[in-house]
Amino acid sequence: MPEKNDKYILAVDLGTSGPKSALVSTAGKVIESAFIENDLFLLPDGGAEQDPDQWWETILETFKILLNKKRVPPEDIIAVSCSTQWSGTVAVDRNGNHLTNALIWLDSRGSQHVKEISDGFVKVEGYGISKIARWLRLTGGAPSLSGKDSIAHILYIKNKQPDIYRKTYKFLEPKDYINLRLTGKFAASFDSITLHWVTDNRNINNITYNDQLLRMSTIEKEKLPELKQATDILGPLKQELAEELGLRPDVEVIMGTPDVQAAAIGSGGVADYDAHFYIGTSSWLTCHVPFKKTDIFRGIASLPSAIPGRYFVANEQETAGACLTFLRDNIFFHKDDLLVGQCPSNVYQIFDAMADKIAPGSGGIIFTPWLYGERTPLDDKYVRGGFFNQSLETTREHMVRAVLEGVAFNGRWLLESVEKFVKRRLDTVRMIGGGAASDVWCQIYADVFNREILQIKQPILANVRGAAFLASVAMGYMNFDDVADAVEVGKMYSPNPEHIVIYDRMFKEFKNIYKRNRRAYARLNRV
Repeated sequence: MPEKNDKYILAVDLGTSGPKSALVSTAGKVIESAFIENDLFLLPDGGAEQDPDQWWETILETFKILLNKKRVPPEDIIAVSCSTQWSGTVAVDRNGNHLTNALIWLDSRGSQHVKEISDGFVKVEGYGISKIARWLRLTGGAPSLSGKDSIAHILYIKNKQPDIYRKTYKFLEPKDYINLRLTGKFAASFDSITLHWVTDNRNINNITYNDQLLRMSTIEKEKLPELKQATDILGPLKQELAEELGLRPDVEVIMGTPDVQAAAIGSGGVADYDAHFYIGTSSWLTCHVPFKKTDIFRGIASLPSAIPGRYFVANEQETAGACLTFLRDNIFFHKDDLLVGQCPSNVYQIFDAMADKIAPGSGGIIFTPWLYGERTPLDDKYVRGGFFNQSLETTREHMVRAVLEGVAFNGRWLLESVEKFVKRRLDTVRMIGGGAASDVWCQIYADVFNREILQIKQPILANVRGAAFLASVAMGYMNFDDVADAVEVGKMYSPNPEHIVIYDRMFKEFKNIYKRNRRAYARLNRV
């Protein structure tokens, strides 16, 4: 229950599936939350877009749902803080109107244009050696050749939609676009701008645009927003918006942070090497580290954190929970002539029950979860998913469990890479995100990883908690050192030695499937 003297934050987590908003106390207690689904438009040649107006309208709708429940006095709400999907691009004019749909993190149509600006006479991993050296020295990373970073989106618009590019006043990340709608101010945070690869990140406390990198990018500096820290106060809520929502006129909007960085804070893993694994539409394995470093061979880098003066290990796997959505919408409940009835609202709980009936190893079936290419530890836009080693005895239950195991195998491949990157074993991994609500999946991860798994309470709310913690620090109600104690652990899962033997053998074959078929994937899927 809310306490009499508590103050509250309206926190937003705008994921690919839609916005999840919550009322969170300044101590990190989630009072109420609301979610509305958004549309995703998949287009030819690797396009992936969403409607920024729908983002905004559904965020406002979730705000009104929360406020209408009257769980807290509106005068006790002091701030709004956003976390959103990262590596997306919204082109806006001087009045803040978006000029086209947002190109989101799945969009790879700019890959050819990234390759053009990355080219050179002598190449290393596909990059001109002088260019990759400059990117690594100044930024700590480099544009992904898969074309899914923000810089690739801008280059795609510049080359394929020149009228839009010419009319664009600023290119904004999703978080920074929502902040614009909240305040009327154009700005980006040190962390949200990173995947444009045009900032000098060597001094973690003073990140700035770099003229050399801007020339390499071919993007004009004036089309990029002013830079601030994630904990900076951007400004007050627009007056008309405060009146529409019934909030006090001095409610502050915090700069906020993208989802990967917000999740790191919301998981409670704020100490160096305190790892968490996120299972949402995509997945990642992250921890804070005290150094700047890059592994271009596996697509891992330590980049600016939302916590001022800190770095975190950045990586991402494209499709995790999205594989279950695919199973639900494209296989089991696809809207075709064979569909009988509707998809049950508790379908994911049913999937858990089905998977729990099947012994570890899914009868030898291996599912590869690369349904829209991959980023880490493979940077391969052509790789695709599938079920391997099915037989006449294979059932739907086997397929469901194989999907859960396949996503976990992919996560183990990432775990191996991250541990090499940080040069230490990560003995305990916190699990967050919607997928972490599954007890079955958490145990599978414990067995596949051979690591202790800590299931954070209310794991699906980790991002909104992270956004709220940022606001709480910004407004002076807490310090980052307080965060770990404010996050509760639900259950602990220990690896089962008998299952480890099974999964070690299958994981070896999981990697072999990619290595032996990657050229076939390229031949089949290269446009």
